[in-house]
Amino acid sequence: MSHAGAPVGGLLVLVDPVARRLDGESVRIAKDVLSAGAAAKICLPDSQEEFARALARRGHRQPVIVGDDRALVRAVGLLYRERGLGDGAVSLIPVGQVGSLGLARSLGVPLSAVAAARSVLDGAVRPRDLLVDDSDGVVLGDLRIPPVRAAARAPGPSVWSAYRSLVRTLVPSVARVGHRLRVEADGQLLVDVDRAVEDLRVVPVPASGGTAEVTLRLADGSSLRVRAASVTVSGPDFRYRADALVAGPVRRRTWTLRPGAWSLTVPRG
Repeated sequence: MSHAGAPVGGLLVLVDPVARRLDGESVRIAKDVLSAGAAAKICLPDSQEEFARALARRGHRQPVIVGDDRALVRAVGLLYRERGLGDGAVSLIPVGQVGSLGLARSLGVPLSAVAAARSVLDGAVRPRDLLVDDSDGVVLGDLRIPPVRAAARAPGPSVWSAYRSLVRTLVPSVARVGHRLRVEADGQLLVDVDRAVEDLRVVPVPASGGTAEVTLRLADGSSLRVRAASVTVSGPDFRYRADALVAGPVRRRTWTLRPGAWSLTVPRG
């Protein structure tokens, strides 16, 4: 781990539009702390397209994302696709609803705007592994194909009690059906479509030499856990959750671990 320090080219502070609407005070505090400690260019994009253009024009400035998990994943994905992750560290100042900051917390970023801004200026750079799929999508923390659940909602409050009772009756049988998937890890077959998968989770393992932990829970109650550098899932249309984002449906997807592909600034120690 190396010390971050203020970069020679200064900072590009990209404030996600959602963060600006939700918590203008935290955004203001972050801007004040960063501007007092480094040469900072503040960008206030009004759309994701403007966000992407500003990031692409960052020059030698270190990108600082002010926003939630989705904003961080979007920025890292854009940098990966332009092959810009090797240019330097990415920083995050988490601003958003509590439920949208789980990834930030797991990565060791302080949830306080002041503490996060200070770590941008005098924190440390930590290399992070990256899961990349065959459509250039990225996963920073957690990839899941979660259990099948009843997705419908009640048609109205007047029938809610009866509807809720019906759902409680049906959910166990729905969950037992599971996903009919073929799952391979490093080219080795783990499970085929003849066995239903209830839950699949892939998480990079720090300091493992470039492997991710693959955990399979099957609908028959058994489970399987292996480590691998790549995972391929195929079968009938399925959706998956990459960090905070739901993607799909797709019929086949391969994820490959890129060790140390990006770097994040975090507090020292």
